[in-house]
Amino acid sequence: MAVLPRLAIVGRPNVGKSTLFNRLVGQRRALVHDLPGVTRDRLYGNAELADGRVCEVIDTGGLIEGEDPWKLWEQVRLAIDESDLVVLVVDGKDGPVPADEVVLDRLREAGKPVLLVVNKFDTREAQLHLPEFHRWGLARLVALSAEHGRGVEELREAILELLPSAAEPEPASAPPVAIVGRPNVGKSSLLNRLLGQERVLVSPVAGTTRDPIDSLVSRHGKQYLLIDTAGIRRRSRVTNAPDQLAVMMAERQIARAEIAVLVIDASAGVTSGDLSIAGVILEQARAALVVINKWDLLDSESRERLESSFERLDEILGHPLRVNTSAATGRGVEKIFPALERLVAGYRLKLETSAVNKLFEEALRRYRPPALKGHPWKLYYATQVSTAPPTFLLFANRTLPRGDSYRRYLENRLREALDLPGVPLRLVVRKRE
Repeated sequence: MAVLPRLAIVGRPNVGKSTLFNRLVGQRRALVHDLPGVTRDRLYGNAELADGRVCEVIDTGGLIEGEDPWKLWEQVRLAIDESDLVVLVVDGKDGPVPADEVVLDRLREAGKPVLLVVNKFDTREAQLHLPEFHRWGLARLVALSAEHGRGVEELREAILELLPSAAEPEPASAPPVAIVGRPNVGKSSLLNRLLGQERVLVSPVAGTTRDPIDSLVSRHGKQYLLIDTAGIRRRSRVTNAPDQLAVMMAERQIARAEIAVLVIDASAGVTSGDLSIAGVILEQARAALVVINKWDLLDSESRERLESSFERLDEILGHPLRVNTSAATGRGVEKIFPALERLVAGYRLKLETSAVNKLFEEALRRYRPPALKGHPWKLYYATQVSTAPPTFLLFANRTLPRGDSYRRYLENRLREALDLPGVPLRLVVRKRE
C-alpha cells in the first residue's frame, strides 16, 4: 500500500482551517464553529489532487498567544513533524497580525516547506491586504475562499507541485486489518477468538479499549496484522478527553489498514453510528468486511429487522462481504479468514490496460452515457494508475463530477464485472480535447 504524502493545516483560531480541511477531503469531517479551541486533537482525512494522486491532510487546533492550557502547540508540533508540507492559513480580512507571524516563525524553525493560504479572499478587505502578505517572502501563496470553494482548485495544484510523490513499497506480507465498530459490539471478543487467546481486555463497559493493539495471526498459509481499536462514538456523544482520543485513534487505524472489519451488534441492527463508521471507511477508501456479531441471539423477527436495516450500509460499502458470527461461542469466526484473503487480492488487483479498456467499453455498451446539450459523454481511453485501492484514470470529452450518477454506474459495473464486493474503486476522469 502506497505511503501517502502528508500535509498539515495550521494557523490561529477562526481563520478557516477546518472549513478548508472539509473542502479538501470532500466531506464535513471537521467541526466548524466560531469558538476558539473547538479543534484540539489532530484530525486526518484524504484529499484527491490530480491524475489520481492522493495526499493525507491533518487538521490542527487554532494556535493562541500566551498560555497554552490545552497544549495545542504540542499537537501542532506533532502534526508538523509527520508532514511533508505545512499549509499556513491566515484571515485575509485582518491582514498580517502578530499572532500569524509567531506561527510563521515557529514553522520556519521546523524547516518544513510552507504554503501560505490567504482565506476569505471574497471580501474587499482581504483583497486590499493581499500585498502585505507577499512581504513575508514565502515562495508560494494562494488566495481563496474556503467557505465558498473559490480558489480551492488552485490550492490543489499548488499542493501537487510541492508534495513528494507517494512511496510505493512492496505489498506487506501481512496486510493490516482494522477491527472497528461502535463501543461494546464485541470487537475485542472477536479479536481474542481470531487469535485463540485473551490478547485484549474484554469488559461490558463501553470504551474499555482506548489504545490500538496490533496482533499478528496466521491462517491457511497467510498472515494478517489485526488492529483492535477503541469504539468509535458519534462526536456529539463524546464528552471527555480520553473518549475524544479514542475516536481519533480509531479513525486513524482505518487509515493504517488495507481492510476494515466493521463489527455490528446483531441485536441493535444497523444504527446511525454504524453508518457513520462506514462513511469513514468509504472516505479512506479501504476494503470492507461486515461482521454481524451476536447472531446466535436473534429470533426470526429480529433477523428480519436486521436485514431491513442493512440496505444503506450495503450501498455505502459497495455490497461488502458479510459474515454472521458469535464471538462468545466462536460460531462463524473462521469464515472471516477466507473473506479477508479475497479482499486483499481485490484491493491489490492490477489489470493490463487492454483489459481495463475492454471493461469500460462493455459498460458503455450496456448503458448509454448521458448527453449534455446534445453532446454525449465520450470516453477516449482508460488505464489503471495504482492499486490499494485500484485507481483508474479516464480521458474523456468532459469530466464527471463526484456524485454523478453515471460515474457511480461505472464504479458499480466495474466492481460487479471484476467480482470485488466491498472493494473501493477510484475513478479519476480528466477532460481531453
